[in-house]
Amino acid sequence: MLDGITDVSRSGACAPRRLLDAQGRHIQYLRLSLTDRCNFRCSYCSVSNYEDGDRILSRAEIRRVVAAFAGLGVRRVRLTGGEPTLRREVVEIAADIRATPGIEEVALTTNGHRLRELSVRLRDAGVLALNVSLDTLDAATLVRVSGRGARLHEVLDGIDAAAAAGFGSLKLNTVVMAGVNDGELGDLVRHAWARGATPRFIELMPFGDGVPVPTGEVKCKLAAQGVALVPDMKRGWGPAHYMRGAGGYVGFIGAITENFCESCNRARITADGGFQACLGGSERLNLRDLVRAGASDEALAEGVSAALGRKAPRHHMDEEGARLVTLPMMGIGG
Repeated sequence: MLDGITDVSRSGACAPRRLLDAQGRHIQYLRLSLTDRCNFRCSYCSVSNYEDGDRILSRAEIRRVVAAFAGLGVRRVRLTGGEPTLRREVVEIAADIRATPGIEEVALTTNGHRLRELSVRLRDAGVLALNVSLDTLDAATLVRVSGRGARLHEVLDGIDAAAAAGFGSLKLNTVVMAGVNDGELGDLVRHAWARGATPRFIELMPFGDGVPVPTGEVKCKLAAQGVALVPDMKRGWGPAHYMRGAGGYVGFIGAITENFCESCNRARITADGGFQACLGGSERLNLRDLVRAGASDEALAEGVSAALGRKAPRHHMDEEGARLVTLPMMGIGG
């Protein structure tokens, strides 16, 4: 039996597998990047150009890897990128994953530019939860942050299409940057609430350009911009904590000032098959090479278990020099 993976009862019967890291944290949530390509060039995410080709996991390889993780106790898979909707097979891959025994939920994170055409197809394929990046409601600011390929009207139309499609969960993610979009946080909340979506504010992490705004300061800015919030016990699969206002919930992810490593339940696979146990780490296990070499499910499980066994108690992205050793967000899969 693999330490940290299989529990055996006193009667000798195998209990459901539990995938544990070195600190005994239960890993149930897998973030899977479908591509490194993106049509946006967000300053906080994309610091390089990427190409796909044969180096990324094929659809069949994704099925194999997800099935292996489901067998280890993973219950939720989030499709990320780059921009996952640029992957030609994104709808089919989502359907494959939803049909995998043991997987309870498929989610997707997107910049929204293809949602107008894909929302209904993604919902019908089994995608339950959708996160859309919306850093600003100003077209010029979006170009400043995300490059000339970012067109605000396409993103907003995509969000409206997603709201109409009826996903079980629709969240709008904003990376808060001082002097860039911190003056429109209240407007972003009201825009999300008007569409039945949950706005979430994310601290800038040390992967790219920009000046971060601590989560505590974001809450003060929201109050000053007319959004009154009270604490709430609502929690989801991920690291966000929530507060409640007159129009719904607001989520906050403070990876730097409000470290949540103690409750981490996530691991990541990059588009090229790199298994990364920690967002803030640099060590990867190449699952693609193992699969292509004919590795058995047990060999994949052993490799994953060993990688998690080396996972540190917490990330160190808040320390000086972290920017020099961490990988770009676009190459990690968010």
